[in-house]
Amino acid sequence: MKAIKIDKRFYKTLFSLALPIAMQNFISSSLNMVDTLMIGKLGEAPIAAVAQANKIFFLFTLMLFGINSGGSSFTAQFWSKKDVKGIRKVLGICLISGGIAAIIFSIGAIFFPNQLMFIFAKDAEVIGLGSDYLRIVALSYLVTAVTFSYSILLRSTGEAVIPMVISMISLGVNTLLNWIFIFGHFSFSPMGVKGAAIATVIARFIEGGLFIWIIYSKQSSLAASLKEMLDLSFQFVQRFYRTTIFVILNEFIWALGTTMYSIAYGRMGKEAVVSVSISSNVEQIAMVIFFGLSSACAVMLGNEIGAENEERAFAYAKRFAVLGPALGIFIGIFVILVAPLILSIFNVSREVYLDSTKIITIFACFIPFKVFNLFTIVGILRSGGDTTFGFLLDAGGVWLIGVPFAFIGGLIWKLPIYWVFALVCSEELVKAVFGIYRLFSKKWIHNLVNQME
Repeated sequence: MKAIKIDKRFYKTLFSLALPIAMQNFISSSLNMVDTLMIGKLGEAPIAAVAQANKIFFLFTLMLFGINSGGSSFTAQFWSKKDVKGIRKVLGICLISGGIAAIIFSIGAIFFPNQLMFIFAKDAEVIGLGSDYLRIVALSYLVTAVTFSYSILLRSTGEAVIPMVISMISLGVNTLLNWIFIFGHFSFSPMGVKGAAIATVIARFIEGGLFIWIIYSKQSSLAASLKEMLDLSFQFVQRFYRTTIFVILNEFIWALGTTMYSIAYGRMGKEAVVSVSISSNVEQIAMVIFFGLSSACAVMLGNEIGAENEERAFAYAKRFAVLGPALGIFIGIFVILVAPLILSIFNVSREVYLDSTKIITIFACFIPFKVFNLFTIVGILRSGGDTTFGFLLDAGGVWLIGVPFAFIGGLIWKLPIYWVFALVCSEELVKAVFGIYRLFSKKWIHNLVNQME
């Protein structure tokens, strides 16, 4: 109770950041979720195809999140000292790094879609439909990289409303175009999976264009010239990547680990893939508020550390560590109650429906632990530049516990998909134990701005 005492300054800042960020995260993730929901009306094979094709996008966005999450730690601390030049240099590094990642992923998705889909599925129809979707949607990867950089770094300067509004517009466009292209309205022929991909590409380009237009018309702190973004010394880049490289590795290696889960589920059959894919949509909705809160945590702690208020940063960290899991308990109960309503949207077999219900229930039980680990790694450790420990904690949990259990439980023990999912989730318990230790050690607190100077 002492940790969550009423502090007007704390809660005012928290909600002014967390609510818009949570809403934007929900809307951004909904761009792909809307595809899955609408495609769900076409049957199980299209659902599995779009869900598995989006695993590539998932890998890509987690890499972008790693790059820009590391950048946001610097941006938050630079912003506490109103160092706009430093922020614009960070933006330049993030845009270049994200652009390179986008080009690599685009080449793979456009020229080798069948080979990539074969990694995630064994059903020929799923591979064919997924390849069609992947080849088109890859055209949006580069603009997505630009959008990520502007959105995440803008939030680190306290501007959380602009990304939220732009994402709302993008979601509206995507939903409308999905309805037109997938099912064939306004004289368009029904395009199914290809229509969903085209709608997503158009929505992403509109989103990116709006970001650039608003930022430069408002002359925001991110309205950098090309010269300002490229005014990078070797020492600046080296110190940036010394911290950020472990965030990038963390997200990428964690993403590879969760991709291995998908491979294991894919080898268990189409029904297992569909059950997990449907459940993942519920997970995205349930966790969206916590992604917002963890991002707000990173900004608030980064501002305090940059301003050299280390004791206040530690007090805030303890408060987040209590608030997150407490709220997670209530969200878990809510998820269990609304699961039947959400599952009724999908046109699936009775077996898939029951398996999805059990997976969602198991997920709900693990939410408090997932939230604590999210706040610890993304919000607390990264805000203080303790990215090495965060990397070891996150990657270790996935690769030493989650991945082995996914393959052993699913392919050797032949357990039902919901029990395999429960084994995979057990990694959260182990990570939480080490996360508590690191939080109270205070070894995560580092002033990144002073290191740059």
